[in-house]
Amino acid sequence: MRAHWPAVPPVRSGPALDESQNLTRPEKTLTTVLLLRSNVSDHLHLLGPAELRLLIRNEDSRITTTSGLANGYQQANVVILPKHLANDFEVFCRSNPAPLPLLYCSQPGETSCPLLAKDADIRTDISQYRVYQDGVLVKSVSSLQNYSDSLRTISQKQSVPSDEWSDMVCFYLGCSFGFEGSLKKAGVVVRNVEQGRNVSMYKTAVPCIRAGVFSCPLVVSMRPVPSTMLDAAVQVTHLNPQAHGAPVHIGDAAFLGIQDLSRPDYGDQVELQSGDVPVFWACGVTAIEAIVSSKPSLAFSHSPGCMFLTDVQDSSLVFHTPDSKKSQATSVTPELTPLCFQISQNPLLYSLASQRAVAKIRQLDAIIGEDPGLRGIKALFIQDELLRSCLALSHSSSVAITTGFPTHYMHSPPDETDGPPGAIAMATMMLALGKQVTMITDRRALLMNQAIIDEAVRTGVLKSTIPLVIFEESVPNSALHFLCHHGDPTKPRYDHLVAIERSGRAEDGNYYNMRGVNIKHLVDPIDDLFLAAKNIPGITTTGIGDGGNELGMGKVKEKVKKLMPKGDLIACDVPADYAITAGVSNWGGYAVACGLYLLNTCPAHQRYRKKGLGVDHQTPTELQDWTANLPSVDKEESILSTLVRFGIRSGKTAHLAMEVDGLTFHPTHSDIITRLLEVTLGSAK
Repeated sequence: MRAHWPAVPPVRSGPALDESQNLTRPEKTLTTVLLLRSNVSDHLHLLGPAELRLLIRNEDSRITTTSGLANGYQQANVVILPKHLANDFEVFCRSNPAPLPLLYCSQPGETSCPLLAKDADIRTDISQYRVYQDGVLVKSVSSLQNYSDSLRTISQKQSVPSDEWSDMVCFYLGCSFGFEGSLKKAGVVVRNVEQGRNVSMYKTAVPCIRAGVFSCPLVVSMRPVPSTMLDAAVQVTHLNPQAHGAPVHIGDAAFLGIQDLSRPDYGDQVELQSGDVPVFWACGVTAIEAIVSSKPSLAFSHSPGCMFLTDVQDSSLVFHTPDSKKSQATSVTPELTPLCFQISQNPLLYSLASQRAVAKIRQLDAIIGEDPGLRGIKALFIQDELLRSCLALSHSSSVAITTGFPTHYMHSPPDETDGPPGAIAMATMMLALGKQVTMITDRRALLMNQAIIDEAVRTGVLKSTIPLVIFEESVPNSALHFLCHHGDPTKPRYDHLVAIERSGRAEDGNYYNMRGVNIKHLVDPIDDLFLAAKNIPGITTTGIGDGGNELGMGKVKEKVKKLMPKGDLIACDVPADYAITAGVSNWGGYAVACGLYLLNTCPAHQRYRKKGLGVDHQTPTELQDWTANLPSVDKEESILSTLVRFGIRSGKTAHLAMEVDGLTFHPTHSDIITRLLEVTLGSAK
């Protein structure tokens, strides 16, 4: 008894391949295959998908992987499941769109897919299939058409009539092989094709979104890409969302839980060349892991690397819904095209953000770079430090913020009004984004800063209290033990340190205000944390300053020495990974908060952070919460008035008044805040 699959007509090979109209269909098929084999020799890459399917159907031994074949056309992963699991699996695909872009879902027993390929037969048109019983791989076969005996054997073992296989449903899922031709056209070398190997595929430690009986880890494919071509690779693949779209990770594989790139779980090892960066795309082999984990009584799939070749061009961006079976054009907005930025060297990590988000953050940078106090800070500006810091912070989960510049050594308290408002603005947004936030302060200012935090919570400036801690150098490796659990550099407590208007250590070991007065006796050695972080993989640092003597501004030390008043004496010697310069340091904190909002409302960045799993955009509740926790004129005026009540003075003038660095809150600071919000919320022209 054979499976009840509908009969499928032979491939129509076209007039260029038919020598005689008088041949019978079997004779035509055989003649076409012989002609293809004799004419193309080893130039399989020159053939179109229909011709290649014909060779595959006739088990041409030269086709061991479809990588590098049918360039310019979509390829498809294939999963065939019992009908009673079809709804769950469709929801699973919708919930995990990057690894499982659903191109077509068949009717039960349907072996063709006319919207994807003409004259196709899913039983014969893949070079190798896998057969699963109770989630266990039991066999690999070259055809399902002649699989009747094996089906009967399996059916008898399960006491299931073999005609049940007419109720099998076939899912066609996009494949990254579909964009390899576009990568080549863009000048991006495809190393697996260059090396004549199947692509490398890895199981990750990232769980997919569960749907019904289906849950499994994300599988990714890896292609080495020269670092100079990352933007091109990202943008080309972004344009093909039905072939998994843009990468979901770029850099160190350990972020995905992959320990050894030389040992792929599927496919072949592909070797990185000098200057290459490992780039990871979501992979349709995730569907195979879903089969293994859900343990259906019987299921089929393609073998990894042996894809179904469609007639759909990758540039058409066509998506087929299983219900309507109608194609829908996928719109591409240039402003949403992602750009790639390196945000960490050790470990290596890149991130993505849309052109729109990047442009807005650069607008924020220009606003905070204004210099109404005429301090000459524009000379310290480094392009995209704000952007990269925001990207790194967006990927962080636990952030420690420090501030405090006791410039008024003759007053009590000696601190200035620049720093704490910006620190609290950043902390507020980070808490809204679900990050853990800790504040680090000097022992002398512990009680005062706790009172300021409590008042900020009471007045609604802060949504919840923040742990406040001190750091003192009491034992050897104090900084390491402070930053890492049990002093173990593989277990950091924080993944990002931020210093905003924090007095920084100069070359001679002292701490100086802008007048060149040594205030070391008022400062705890928090600089040591930034120095220790340089040797702890996974901790990134940011310094925000407006004069060059602040912690973290050691990155621009030579410019400070050369261009700033008393620069040789006051310049901070301790660098941060990112040094954000602002006309007033508080503005830098406001800009970071706004930048984080922009990134977390950026579809390209959100998709990258979530590895293409789940919803790619914020929910209305999330958006409302994030918007409410942006800095505002009212909130910043409130926190400044709190500082003044605590006796904290303006930095430049020592006035106990509503001013920062000698600039009154209205109109200067309020205007900056308003303009930052206009850019962030989209009302600026």
